[in-house]
Amino acid sequence: MKLNLIRSTLIALPVFLLLSCGNNDTHKFLLPVYGEKKVTDTPNSDTLYHTIGDFHLTNQYGESVSKETVKHKIYVANFFFATCQSICPAMSTNLSMVQTAFQKDDSLLILSHSVNPMHDTVEVLMNYATTYSAIKNKWHLLTGDKKLIYDLAKTSYLVNALEDDGSPEGFLHSELFLLIDTKGRLRGMYDGTDKVQVGEMIGDIKLLKQEHY
Repeated sequence: MKLNLIRSTLIALPVFLLLSCGNNDTHKFLLPVYGEKKVTDTPNSDTLYHTIGDFHLTNQYGESVSKETVKHKIYVANFFFATCQSICPAMSTNLSMVQTAFQKDDSLLILSHSVNPMHDTVEVLMNYATTYSAIKNKWHLLTGDKKLIYDLAKTSYLVNALEDDGSPEGFLHSELFLLIDTKGRLRGMYDGTDKVQVGEMIGDIKLLKQEHY
């Protein structure tokens, strides 16, 4: 279910576009870095950025997926549930478009987190993956501990995911696609139901691949 509240919350998020030099290396950020940042008390005054926390989940093949899976990868993350009939079909269709754009690029992954893991078992996710032609080792549909998934949404990806008996489908989750760089930093937020914004994200992924850290 689409949340207008999310948009207003994101406006308040600090966004940092940084050009800086340190240790004679030029760090050029071509896209913003979302979330809080801290400057360390060191001679070089290094900047520490918000990053995605640890996680261990299970994909549609019953395989473990963790931060090690996405190590040194760019990836797109989102939240959904298999029985969702409102925004999830459009989001999953658009993720298929992203998958096609980077089908032969092993450096780009997609992680879709179920907000209804009690229902969305490995078997259910496999059926869902088949519906949208998810490619093995490219698009991971994830289930696991509900609290972990909800905490990941809130504290790592900076979006909402929650159970709500008052909503038409029983769950509320963000419509956003989250773009994560090879360092685990949040670099873009896009309306996953909007093909234009998804097209912009595809362009930003290509731009992100040009960055030099």
